[in-house]
Amino acid sequence: MPIHLLSPDLISKIAAGEVVERPNSVVKELVENSLDAGASQISIEVRGGGVNFIRVSDNGTGIPGDEAELAFDRHATSKITSLADLENAKSLGFRGEALPSIAHVAQVELVTRSREEVSGTYLSLQDGKATERGVRAHPQGTTVTVRNLFRHVPARLKFLKSSTTENSHITNLVSHYSLAFPGVRFGLVIDGRPILHTPGSGKVRDVMAEIYGLQIAQAMLKIEKTAKEGGLTPAVSGYVSPPSLSRASRSYLSFFVNQRWIQSPLLARAVERAYEGLLGVGRYPIAVINLSPLPQSVDVNVHPTKREIRFSQEPVVFNTVYGTVRRTLMDKMPLPEVELSHQPASVSAPGQQAPEVPVGEEKRSFSLPLVPPKAPPSGIPILRVLGQVARAYVIAEGPDGLYLIDQHAAHERVLFEKILGQQAKEGVESQSLLEPLTIELSLRQEELLRARQEILSRFGFVIEPFGERTYLLRAVPAMLAGQGMEEPVKEALDSLEDDANPAEREEKLAASLACHGAIRAGQILSQEEMRELVKQMEKATSPRTCPHGRPTIVHLSSGRLEREFGRM
Repeated sequence: MPIHLLSPDLISKIAAGEVVERPNSVVKELVENSLDAGASQISIEVRGGGVNFIRVSDNGTGIPGDEAELAFDRHATSKITSLADLENAKSLGFRGEALPSIAHVAQVELVTRSREEVSGTYLSLQDGKATERGVRAHPQGTTVTVRNLFRHVPARLKFLKSSTTENSHITNLVSHYSLAFPGVRFGLVIDGRPILHTPGSGKVRDVMAEIYGLQIAQAMLKIEKTAKEGGLTPAVSGYVSPPSLSRASRSYLSFFVNQRWIQSPLLARAVERAYEGLLGVGRYPIAVINLSPLPQSVDVNVHPTKREIRFSQEPVVFNTVYGTVRRTLMDKMPLPEVELSHQPASVSAPGQQAPEVPVGEEKRSFSLPLVPPKAPPSGIPILRVLGQVARAYVIAEGPDGLYLIDQHAAHERVLFEKILGQQAKEGVESQSLLEPLTIELSLRQEELLRARQEILSRFGFVIEPFGERTYLLRAVPAMLAGQGMEEPVKEALDSLEDDANPAEREEKLAASLACHGAIRAGQILSQEEMRELVKQMEKATSPRTCPHGRPTIVHLSSGRLEREFGRM
């Protein structure tokens, strides 16, 4: 095929696809425009997962009538005029791509009025072109209505998820902008149902109470660090959870740079490093953190969605976040100092990157095998139980030495396979509660409950609505009966958050239930209980690791014992 120029319409649709990936992309761009317009109140209404209908209204400055149609021309913007403005961009938007991109993949209506105007301006657009113009009564501000999203892009429609999943993405987006702009009153209505309403008080804790629930909001620890002179060290503010409050996924880590919601592996590593030694395996904190670096030290022009950014001084940013969070945790919960090894760190294996260590902190000794070890066999031999040590490990004798079994991890593995086995047949065994338990869910958990009600029912949960954000728990998986129920329910919901395929969702849910139903470290076991646990372990398909990948068993061979005692 010879080289040729693409048509302007095709170019516009390709560019639109970069900006508008799914319905929540439309909501994001329109909300950012409202915030850039200085709105103190933003209302979002969505129907049909955002494919059928999206409307965003604000009380911002509005668009002058003679500029309304120009706003839908590509690269038309009021936010920057030169390269210097781009390098110091303080607005959320600046590319001039949002409105034209939306108009090329949907039917759009705009009604807007600026302060100086008596009446509002109305525009109707199809395929990016204005088809109707007029005058409408409208308060100061802007209302954009989007209908039939991707009606001419069937390939994009095909890859969208269910309406409940798309609604969940939109709810998550609005929740994050509510946290970033606590002084703005946000309202979200989905399919006629009020989902979110923030007070606009200017207090982040008030927004967290609406999104995460009052109990979590009250428990969060405030963090704050002012910027250093010269601008290299950014100011840091926000809230982090105490070590006693954690979640099973990283989805509760929220990062903002100059109030722009971003995805940042760098910041996630910094926060997780700050909690090192304070949280268990597979547990993550809740964090709402805003960085305020100088605009010129951040590149937000990396991608059309502006969710990815680059810092000019990544080590400084990492250390600042790590140090601020760590100091807050230590002030609230001082720990004894642990003397670190002074041995030099081993060299990483070829192709492997050494762990990142904050500047000023001594490196711990670590080593990585140059040759991958041979994978151990999947099964375990017949064992004879000898006893229990430290109320956490079962000691057993086998055909070749001693075996130490982590009682919690081992029982997790047993329950995990039992749950999946029951699910594959007739569903997980359920136990009705004598008295229903009242539980309060966060906004995100409530949306997950609506989206994943079917899978929860198949795993033994019976949950009914009981007022705003409150639910009645009437039945639970039998293995959880007799325990505290509220936390396992919330963890089960969190485990279903991502867009994994059904089989992966079931495994994540089974792992969450197994963790909560398993024997705990610190629990004294009778000889009969230990024998039964080991017997079940011997029958397990993959007994050497728990569902989260931790080892369940450590083997001390007879040869190793003889060497340790000098018999060889």
